[in-house]
Amino acid sequence: MLATSRRLRNTSLVIAPALAAALASAVVAAPPAHAATGHYVALGDSYTAGPGIPNQTDANCGRSDRNYPTLTAAGLPAAAFTDASCAGATTAHMTASQGTAPPQLDALRPDTGLVTLGIGGNDIDVSGIIARCVILGKLNPWGSPCKTSYTVAGIDPIGGRIAATGDKVDAVLQEIKRRSPAADVLVVGYPVIMPDDGSNCYSTVPIAKGDAPWLRDVEKRLNAMLAVRAAANGATYVDTYAGSVGHDLCKPLGVRWMEPMEGVDSVGLHPNAAGHEAMAAAVQATAAQAGAARTAAVQEAAQ
Repeated sequence: MLATSRRLRNTSLVIAPALAAALASAVVAAPPAHAATGHYVALGDSYTAGPGIPNQTDANCGRSDRNYPTLTAAGLPAAAFTDASCAGATTAHMTASQGTAPPQLDALRPDTGLVTLGIGGNDIDVSGIIARCVILGKLNPWGSPCKTSYTVAGIDPIGGRIAATGDKVDAVLQEIKRRSPAADVLVVGYPVIMPDDGSNCYSTVPIAKGDAPWLRDVEKRLNAMLAVRAAANGATYVDTYAGSVGHDLCKPLGVRWMEPMEGVDSVGLHPNAAGHEAMAAAVQATAAQAGAARTAAVQEAAQ
């Protein structure tokens, strides 16, 4: 069990993210984006970087040339593109070095036109939460031992972590605006991990039956916080969850966009190449809407 925990911490999210049919078509033909006519910067953790997806362009950060930032940049009229994402990143690594990687916010420039930010999972220690659930699931497959362990005496430590992370996300978004005041800022949520219907696939990932819907809800609470903080800071939230329903880690190869513990197309418990394609489509669609709204506001102000 200890070996399982260590493996999860080494290959987990380091997370410490449109309807399925519509999103599938969007991957083929994403709407043209109007934002990011200048410099596009991608910030985030491993769900942004794409560890394990070939080709890896940065061993320290697990960065792939098929991650959603790279795919997004290919569909945008950006004059320049910088991918600063790094596996294992927390909000602290926006302003502090991470191994050989400099602070991610250092990639921002006054002429940056678009910023995507995918962060928060590592701040609430999602990898540790999943590790505990796997260990306890082996002891009590039919109950909800993980949920029980986190809700003793009516205390909600996960809620506290999410709230505290929200304050940190606020600070990051405010600093992005200070450094790149003209940029459209998109906060990218996390795609589906466990099945949205609350079911589990114990033989694939040994999460107890009663813990599967609880874990699903932890992710939804994290995404809800990110959406609220984005709106409060003048940024736009990108929902990558809704369009990924039905492509969770329990689905077979070729259908799933999230890899199980023993990852085939990416590091385990991370989006695979198809998942990043879907996330890129969602980001491009949202960038187009944000850019169009900005253009309309400028034109209205000029009248």
